[in-house]
This record gives sequence, C-alpha cells and structure tokens, in this order.
Amino acid sequence: MNKIMEAKMQKRQLGNSNLEVSAVGLGCMGMSFGYGTIADKKEMIYLIHKAVESGVTFFDTAEVYGPYINEELVGEALSPFRGKVVIATKFGFDTTGVSALDSRPEHIKQVAEASLKRLKVEVIDLFYQHRVDPNVPIEDVAGAVKDLIKEGKVKHFGLSEAGVQIIRSAHKEQPVTALQSEYSLWWREPEAEIIPTLEELGIGFVPFSPLGKGFLTGKMDQNTTFDSKDFRSTTPRLSPENIKKNLVFVDLLSQVANRKNATPAQIALAWLLAQKPWIVPIPGTTKLHRLLENLGAAAVELTSEELQEINAASSKIKVQGERYSGGSAKLINR
Repeated sequence: MNKIMEAKMQKRQLGNSNLEVSAVGLGCMGMSFGYGTIADKKEMIYLIHKAVESGVTFFDTAEVYGPYINEELVGEALSPFRGKVVIATKFGFDTTGVSALDSRPEHIKQVAEASLKRLKVEVIDLFYQHRVDPNVPIEDVAGAVKDLIKEGKVKHFGLSEAGVQIIRSAHKEQPVTALQSEYSLWWREPEAEIIPTLEELGIGFVPFSPLGKGFLTGKMDQNTTFDSKDFRSTTPRLSPENIKKNLVFVDLLSQVANRKNATPAQIALAWLLAQKPWIVPIPGTTKLHRLLENLGAAAVELTSEELQEINAASSKIKVQGERYSGGSAKLINR
C-alpha cells in the first residue's frame, strides 16, 4: 500500500481542450454541505493544502454548496496556489429560494462575478451549468458563458448531468470542455450514450460520486445510519435493506483489492480511470487518510483480465434501490 500511496500524481487532459488536471481531483462539497455537519474550516484548509502537496491540481466547488461558504473555503485555501491549480465551480440554482433553477444569462453573469470574489481569482477555470434549466434554451446558456470567456472571466465551459441533445446543442454554441455527471461501478448509465458522445465531440468526463457516495469504500453495512441532515439518509439504495443487498459490489471490489494490495475504494477509482484517458473522478472527503487513499488509486493499474473480470461480475449484479429519492436528483450533486 505504501508504494501506491507515495506514487507521483499523473496528469490528464479533459477532452480536446488544453485543460490539464491531476488524474484524480478533489470534490469539496462535503466539507460544508450535504452531509449533515460542516467540517472545521482550519482542518479543511489543511486538507486542501495536503491535497495540493500530494499533486492534486483539480478542485470542485459550487455556489449552491452552503450556499456560498464552500466557494469561500476553497478560495481561501487555494489562494497561495493561484495559477497552479484548476478550480471548477457551478451556476444554475436560484439561491434565493424563489425557484429551484435559474440559468438566465443575466443570472449566470451575476453568479460569475460573485464566484470570482469568493474564490479570490481573476478568472474561473471551469464554469459548469449545475443542472439543465428547462426554462432557458441551452444555446442562451452557452452564449452567456461564451461572453464571459470573451471578457476573460471564464476559461472553460462545462455541463452537469446533461443529456446527449443538450450536450450537442451547447457544444455547437460554445465548445464544452467537460461534463460532470455521476458515474461509478454501480451507476453505469453514462456508458450507453453519454460516453460515446463525449468521445466523438472531444469532451472530458468528470464523474462525481465515483465511490457511490461512500458505499464502494466498503465502510458501510446494514447497520450504517446517517444524520437526518445527511442527504444519504433519503437515498433509496443506501437504505439498510438495500445496503445489505448491494454489498455484493463491495465483495467484488474487495476480492480484486486483496490481490492488488489495494483497497476497495482504490479499485473502484482505478476501474473508472481505466475506462478512458480523459476521465477524471473527483471523490470528496473530509479525512486526510481517505484523501491519500483515493489519490493512491491513480497508481493502481488494472490488467485487461482484471477489468474483464470486474465487468463480467458486475454485469450480473442488479443494484437495489434508486439513485435518488423524488425531486432531490435536481438538487443534490453528489
């Protein structure tokens, strides 16, 4: 395990863009949003600094995480490394609570100005539409980001959880650098249409929840409970009865991990990295040992036989429980 932990972080390019980032990024949402507790700010700044020291150059946040406090945390933590790291943030929610989504061009531009201040940067490296807004044509959204790019306030345009037609239409108006959507060994829907489309158009893929919201680490069982403010408490596939049935995924990862002197989490991430050279997962954590474990996945090389074994075994497993409950798919990003 030590060799895996100490390996130098590799770099990857997101699609045909010139945006080069560490092969594994860091999702920062959970530091201040979504899991019921807000982590200690000093500890999280220390964790982000350790990530940079370990070779991470790709950090993910959003206006809506908090709202606002996650961008402020990331901005403060990364201010000593300006120009050396890539910060991705997102627009598209109405943080006033009047409605759920808001991707009107004038709102996108207001969010950009506010995010620049909170992140303490002069340009946003990667600006995602957080969720597709059915009330605003995607061409208008892409056009607004195109304007921001011309003004030098944004470098790259991204989409999140968008379907094939939206991706194509947006890309025609303003080249899309990356799509951020859920993808992991137990959520493989993107393989049908999304990944082939991204490959065709030269767009990078940034999987969120690459460890199944923590499930694929092997640290949950049917006795696991979540804080009522933790969004996982309402996730159907993480109910006690479904956790019990879904543990077969962890068993599969554990078998491979034991042979590779790795952990189930490292195998889950290594499997993702092996799918395409332009895939960059962004596991989130608030714990230093988890951070180092996740980054170690970049040094785990799965053979074609091992990948075949994982694919063959996992294709026979049916995941129990939906990915999200009710309307929360629109509101929760990890």
